[in-house]
Formats: sequence, structure tokens, C-alpha cells
Amino acid sequence: MQQSLPSLLDPPIGFAHRGARAHAPENTLEAFALAVRLGATGLESDAWITADGVVVLDHDGVVGGRLRRRAIADTVRADLPDQIPSLADLLGAHHLDQDLSLDVKDAAAARPIIDLVHTSCPDRAERVWLCHPDLAVLTDLVDDAGAINLVHSTRLNRLDQSPEMHAAQLARYGIRAINLHHSEWSGGLIALFHRFSLITFAWDLQFEHLLRTTIRMGIDGVFSDHVDVMVDAFAAELGRP
Repeated sequence: MQQSLPSLLDPPIGFAHRGARAHAPENTLEAFALAVRLGATGLESDAWITADGVVVLDHDGVVGGRLRRRAIADTVRADLPDQIPSLADLLGAHHLDQDLSLDVKDAAAARPIIDLVHTSCPDRAERVWLCHPDLAVLTDLVDDAGAINLVHSTRLNRLDQSPEMHAAQLARYGIRAINLHHSEWSGGLIALFHRFSLITFAWDLQFEHLLRTTIRMGIDGVFSDHVDVMVDAFAAELGRP
């Protein structure tokens, strides 16, 4: 059996991808509440901003039927379907005591997210993780983010330098974490980023054997649609969720 390597977070975070996506309609308050009941220690969603400046949680960023689709960015909050929650709705939910990862799909939503967290729940800022694929967008947010964690979501083939040089760059800029597809991680690569005190996240982990293997590598957080499977994998590897 593969030897377990240490993670920087104890325990690692188990993020419910788009809420309990395999169990309830994704990115709804129902899904987030169910994920919590199933034992997720983190929640994940996608963030957009409406035409009237409200941060909302949805995957595609468009609403309406096939013939009358419109972008969330061009729609006011009151005209969105009821099932699309705002970030304020989620932050205000009485059950929320989890880490929160937000995939910032519209860069214009980043600062409103930061402002909302700082004004509505500043004590939770260090448990919020803002993910974006553009390093320039992230570095522009460092001064305003405060305790909020900035995460570079990328792929290895998109890096224009070695992983070690990229890790050094992230640490120098003040980016807290890197998020890669689970297939790109190895124990050695995780250890490399840990040397620079960078948190490592892995996404698209849907099966127990993959979850358990990645947890043993020392990963700091995983994203899964199947919260029950994820929780069981953590329990098997760490003796706890």
C-alpha cells in the first residue's frame, strides 16, 4: 500500500462540488444544505455577477430557454430563476460552517465577493478560497483579499515554466494555493508545492479508489460530486471525515 504523505491542512478539506451535485440540483441552497448533512467539510460553487451588481452562484452563467438565453451579466437579480442563489444567501445560511471555494467565472465578480465576505462575515475570510485560471487576475486581488485565500486553477500544460518555478512565483505573489486536475498530481509534485507552503487542491475526484490514492499523496483538499463517497474515503484513510 502507498505510504501516506502529510498534508498542510489537518484534516484536508472535502469540497462538495456545486453542492451535493450527485444528490440534488447543483448550485442550489438545497444541494449545499444536503452536502453539509452528508458530511462535506467544504462547499464549492461558481460565481457570477448580475447586471445590478449581485454575486450569484451558477455554473453556466446563462439563463432562459434555448431560444431566449441571456447572460447573467446582462440580467438583474430579480429576473433570475428562483433556484439560483446569491452568495449572500449562502453566506447567511444557518447551516454554513464549512470552507467555501468559489470558482470566479466572471472576473468582475471577484472584488464584490471580497467586499461581501469582509462586510458580512469577516471572521470566515480565512476559510474562503477564490479560484481563477488567470494569474494576472489573482495578483491584482492580493492587496484587497486580506485573509481570503487566492487559488490558481490551472493545468500543467498551461504553465510557461517548470512547476518549481511556478510554485516560487505563486509564493512570491502571495497566492495561497494551486488547483489541478487529480490526474496531474503525484506525491512528489504535492511535496514540491508544499516546500513553498502552498496549499494543493485536486478536482474531479468521483471514485473511492482515486480519492483514497490522492489523499495518501498528501493533498490538502479535494472536489467531488459524490459527497458520500468522498466522506467515506476520508474516513478510511484518516479515520475521520
